[in-house]
Amino acid sequence: MQTRRQFLNQLGLSAAGLSAAAVLPSSTFAASTLPAATRQGLTFEISLAEFSFAPELFSGKMTNLDFPAKAKNEFGVNVLEYVSMFFNNKHTDAAYLKDLKQRTDDLGMKNNLIMVDGANLADLDAGKRKQAVEAHRPWLDAAKALGCSTIRVNLGDSSKALSGAPDDPADEAAKAAAEGYHSLLEHASRQNMTVIVENHFGNSTNIDWLVGVLKQVNMPNMGLLPDFGNFCVQRSKPETNDIKGIMATKCLKEYDRYEGVKKMMPYVKGISAKTHKFDAAGNETETDFMRMFKIIKEAGFNGYVGIEYEGGLMHMYNPTGSYLSSSEGIKATKALLERVRKELT
Repeated sequence: MQTRRQFLNQLGLSAAGLSAAAVLPSSTFAASTLPAATRQGLTFEISLAEFSFAPELFSGKMTNLDFPAKAKNEFGVNVLEYVSMFFNNKHTDAAYLKDLKQRTDDLGMKNNLIMVDGANLADLDAGKRKQAVEAHRPWLDAAKALGCSTIRVNLGDSSKALSGAPDDPADEAAKAAAEGYHSLLEHASRQNMTVIVENHFGNSTNIDWLVGVLKQVNMPNMGLLPDFGNFCVQRSKPETNDIKGIMATKCLKEYDRYEGVKKMMPYVKGISAKTHKFDAAGNETETDFMRMFKIIKEAGFNGYVGIEYEGGLMHMYNPTGSYLSSSEGIKATKALLERVRKELT
């Protein structure tokens, strides 16, 4: 493991025009982070992302504590991926975490990760960046208490995505992101925890930028979580500064999602199979799942693929948009994943 001094020295080389890839052997960035897999077939276990229930959780029809039983009893999924906002700031409440853990244990569930949407780890201000790292540490503790091995973080400012403001200059943001991410990974390593990054908004939707950050960081407990639906590099400006506003925006420029996932695969420690709409044959209308999973299979991936159905949330704000309900969309996504897995095995 690198020391912080060694890492900062690397950043200095990068700032001088030399990337970490130029000073470290290529084997340093090999796909050793991936689970062992066979090239003869595609093997993965299906997990369920809590954001698939966003309409129910936002409206109060469902709580974070209901998530395990709903996943198990209604959809037959045993691996859970939580979202930080739905903890309602109870992630430091030991009794709350004990209750949630007991519910999953009683059901025979596996808590896999928490998707943390918090302060900006890539803030250009060093003081704010340090505060962001500290703000993420309790989430590592919460994940550990639940038996998760991983948290997912962002490298950027989500408020800019909501407002339609441009992200920070890419070069400066990459250096800041690498420093903030590395610092959090150091804390995580002491708890044997993994911290992965999603292509989510802003600079992180440019996969060359995102992979460049990981090449600078070079820690064994780092990784990526490709999201099939988050490759929009430039969106129209939202009319309102909230989720409804961002859901109504249109993508003006998109990074090729298939090329993006292919570039991410050497660092992947999970897949977020986002879906919105399905055609009459049960195929997702925006992502060719067969094409995508051939890329994933070729990379030798053998881990968790999370159902993240977002159509329910879109239906919440656009009832005439022909989106399935949360329940039906989750079932459709699961059926599609099972079909693709069977055909590629």
